[in-house]
Amino acid sequence: MKVIIRKNSAEGSLWAAHYIAARIKEKAARTNDPFVIGLCTGSTPIETYAELIRMVKAGELSFKNVISFNMDEYVGLPVEHPESYHSFMHKYLFDQIDEKPENIHILNGNAPDVEAECAAYEKAILDAGGFDLFLGGVGEDGHIAFNEPFSSLSSRTRVVTLTQDTREVNARFFDNDPSQVPAQALTVGVATVLSSKEVVILAFGSKKARALKDAIEGPMSHYCTLSGLQNHPAGTIVCDENSISEVKVSSYRYFKAVEAAENL
Repeated sequence: MKVIIRKNSAEGSLWAAHYIAARIKEKAARTNDPFVIGLCTGSTPIETYAELIRMVKAGELSFKNVISFNMDEYVGLPVEHPESYHSFMHKYLFDQIDEKPENIHILNGNAPDVEAECAAYEKAILDAGGFDLFLGGVGEDGHIAFNEPFSSLSSRTRVVTLTQDTREVNARFFDNDPSQVPAQALTVGVATVLSSKEVVILAFGSKKARALKDAIEGPMSHYCTLSGLQNHPAGTIVCDENSISEVKVSSYRYFKAVEAAENL
């Protein structure tokens, strides 16, 4: 596991955007196969998406040969609802880049058979060749996607019931009313994320500090689903000074030293 530490979320977001852009370009230089990426929602990736958009508009990057799969969607929330993840992704990324509409995949929380939808989503990921990179965020309790604490680390795309804590955190998008937040969601599983060739997790702000401490220094456990990244050969956490504040000083110094050595 690598941990990239930046002063604040703006610097961390820029690092992530340029890392993703470099990976897309590297694959394009050696093959005609599409770059397959997993994408997340929420406030955390917005700055990263903004920089990717800037690069596309500046002609520095193209998504024409990129296939994307989003990590989750609420069950029963209309696609046109402003807080659906369909709406979010089009507002903050898809409507401003050159990715082909047929290459955009988002789970359908209004499917007549949500179990079949989840199975079809897993198959579509495999048919695309699997993820080259998965960009994710982390919840305050250490969950990735909607894989709440005690989700199996071997879980795949499925229907989940959201905890009250998660609904309360997300209530800020629903007039601060947790009862308006859907009780269920469709989500890729922990194993779906970890099956990616690379995983990049964004974590900014002091509210993520305990989650990062558990994920980095604690045991690998379904209590903190992000801790599954410990077993990934190419997992990276991009964080800021506030979110890394609870790890040991020796851990902090180790990650800073590793990055410095790699940049020599």
